Amino acid sequence: MSTATASAQSSAGGSQSALLLLLKLRTFIALIIVVVFFALMAPNFVSVANAVIVSKHVAINAILAIGMTYVILTGGIDLSVGSIVGLTGMVAGGLLVHGLQLPMLGVVIYPNVIEVVLIALGVGTAIGAINGFLITKLGVAPFIATLGTLYVARGSALLLSGGATFSNLVGKPELGNQGYPFIGSGSILGIPVSIVMLIVLALIAAYVAQRTPFGRRVYAVGGNERAAALSGVRVDRIKIAVYMISGFCAAVVGLIVSSQLVASHPASGETFELNAIAAAVLGGTSLSGGRGLIGGTIVGAFVIGVLSDGLVMMGVSEFWQMVIKGLVIIAAVVLDQLQRRLAANSRQG
Repeated sequence: MSTATASAQSSAGGSQSALLLLLKLRTFIALIIVVVFFALMAPNFVSVANAVIVSKHVAINAILAIGMTYVILTGGIDLSVGSIVGLTGMVAGGLLVHGLQLPMLGVVIYPNVIEVVLIALGVGTAIGAINGFLITKLGVAPFIATLGTLYVARGSALLLSGGATFSNLVGKPELGNQGYPFIGSGSILGIPVSIVMLIVLALIAAYVAQRTPFGRRVYAVGGNERAAALSGVRVDRIKIAVYMISGFCAAVVGLIVSSQLVASHPASGETFELNAIAAAVLGGTSLSGGRGLIGGTIVGAFVIGVLSDGLVMMGVSEFWQMVIKGLVIIAAVVLDQLQRRLAANSRQG
């Protein structure tokens, strides 16, 4: 091999490595670009007050996306999270307004706020467990199973109130169920509760994914399910667990949304699943499973949140916002495929 040929190959390899690095950092680069763009185009975009507002909006999508990331890492998908948001919000609202009615005993029990929160989280986690059961034990495809529970959960939310809204969720002193709005509107050390919850959940989720045997098994199942099973991983248990995590995260969002509005509406959470999937994919989580990071998902949620709020501040039509979001998601998937090809070529070289 001549010196010129070796030099050309070295140069090509260096260019490919640089491009691969840029693709790995694409989410951070995209976030910087959108922040700089809106800072220049929207005068009030760069301010502490707006940063807090954007972060509160991002927290909702990011918490949903954390659960979605775990599901996608196993090669699955969860379309039911938006409906779980609506259902758990309605469960919380119904318990606060009407209590838990026991007709056979002729009594009505009004749980306190902590009990309401635990019941709502239990409902979301249980729906996630049902999704996992349908997928692992009955062999239903994840797309179909979660599409079915999407309709079941949304219909159940409507049935709880006959399609009406549970309003004024402030509780009553004599019932001992006050304090619910604190979840969505309160703050801890000056930081909104929803942002604190995002930070805590993100740190726990990242640690579990990267530092625990469970996290390694999640990646193993998504990377090669057959090989994972042969190596002793209980694939069904892992899949059920990740759908339970997704349902739990959706329930957390349901509580945040309903407490922010101080009202529960059965239509809450519509299309939230799309933003969660978009944040995970934009953050580098592969739809084929086995690759992705919680940190990347959080950055992806910030990209979508900043993009949405920035377009609103610029007065861009909601219709154009949908078009732009769709193009961003398509671009993210295309870049992910390009990254996979470059990584494969790099390993072969």
